[in-house]
Amino acid sequence: MHALPFDTRQLLIGGQWRHAASGQTLPLMNPSDGTLLAEIGRGQAADIDAAVAAAQAALDGDWGRLTAAERGRLMLKMSALVMAQADELARLEALDVGKPVKQGRADALAMARYLEFYGGAADKVHGETIPFANGYTALTIREPHGVTGHIVPWNYPMQIIGRSVGAALAMGNACVLKPAEEACLTALAFGRIAQEAGFPAGAINIVTGLGEEAGAALSAHRGVSHLSFTGSVAVGQMIQTAAAQNTIPVTLELGGKSPQIVFADADLDAALPFLVNAGIQNCGQTCSAASRILVERAVFDAVVSRMADRYRALRVGPAMDDLDVGPVISARQREIVQGYLGVARDTGLKVAAQAVLPADLPAGGCYVAPTLLAPAAPDHRLAQEEIFGPVQVVIPFDGEAQALNIANGTSYGLVAGVWTRDGGRQLRMARKLQCGQVFINNYGAGGGIELPFGGVKHSGHGREKGFEALYGFSSLKTIAIKHD
Repeated sequence: MHALPFDTRQLLIGGQWRHAASGQTLPLMNPSDGTLLAEIGRGQAADIDAAVAAAQAALDGDWGRLTAAERGRLMLKMSALVMAQADELARLEALDVGKPVKQGRADALAMARYLEFYGGAADKVHGETIPFANGYTALTIREPHGVTGHIVPWNYPMQIIGRSVGAALAMGNACVLKPAEEACLTALAFGRIAQEAGFPAGAINIVTGLGEEAGAALSAHRGVSHLSFTGSVAVGQMIQTAAAQNTIPVTLELGGKSPQIVFADADLDAALPFLVNAGIQNCGQTCSAASRILVERAVFDAVVSRMADRYRALRVGPAMDDLDVGPVISARQREIVQGYLGVARDTGLKVAAQAVLPADLPAGGCYVAPTLLAPAAPDHRLAQEEIFGPVQVVIPFDGEAQALNIANGTSYGLVAGVWTRDGGRQLRMARKLQCGQVFINNYGAGGGIELPFGGVKHSGHGREKGFEALYGFSSLKTIAIKHD
């Protein structure tokens, strides 16, 4: 096993690191070579009960008494600590998730930026006064929900903790974080950094464990006032159902089948890096991955050829080798992706290019060869379903109307990219695409901490990032004062 800087078996509850009430642990595997990376605590309902109680005690005590400015200063201090420890956090994320170290470092810097943004915004979310009847003063204020639950996935732990827990803390909520059992090292590191920054006990609580145990207990807990979940559609629906029993709001960021739409007048030199990188980053395990590339027929062959050249040049290897693509998260995920590639083969979907897996890859690693498939029909399974692996399909189209019909023709609606020099077309497409974010002549905007993010249709509801997240992690209260 790799040397790790702390005891990974402990949970953070009420400012204390302790083992799960059951004393049980779970194995944490290294996706790069299949070896045991660490053991984590198997938190269950009793641990969730303790964490929620600790969060409520923090709200009633030291954490709840802080002013917004004081909360912001703590978050800014934590941001600086994350920046200072970015190299170690990047190593932990790479080992845990399997992503190249450089991607892990980008995630650490993104988490620092989330904490910086929300720390600076903590005292800048204001209420309003409302013109009303004579003899009244009417106003609104924003208040924290209370105890918020955060269930984060394994693909981007640091980024999603930063955008979810960071926004909740800025608004004065106390948090219970349940990281994915497949990858939780940086979540545990986050708790230690929060203590180093001086957060009061119970403001941040972390319970590792299985989704069907700790996650289910958190989703259904009567002491939780808001839930935030990022993950699959199926699990998101279960979480929303559980939350509905307690009539609490839920922010859901679920799956995607995001298109990049390339018109014949696009700057292909500018587009090409985005077309490929947005599909294979983190081995394609990204909700907003550009897994569908829609290309106008006049430039279809040229785009596929140039994408294929990039695919053939991709370097695949263990996370710590810091190449272009690492492994997928687990053997189960590898089987899912290989199953989709089997469907492609059985249905005659042509492989336009495939990266070569080196012969000396660790035998126990969870590697999948990045694969480009073209041309694909818009209704093909691989053009409709989220694969969550390094697989992209390229679909030809003729004209703006057909491009929109194909782009909107899935059950998802998270992100879209449009590549064209035509200003009118840029705006028409942006207005008519059914998704939460549209990028024109770029894709992702470098992460866009300030840019509200979320989906429509099966991609979920609610918004994270930017000030919209702060509104989501607070409730609006109206006060009407009669004084005449």
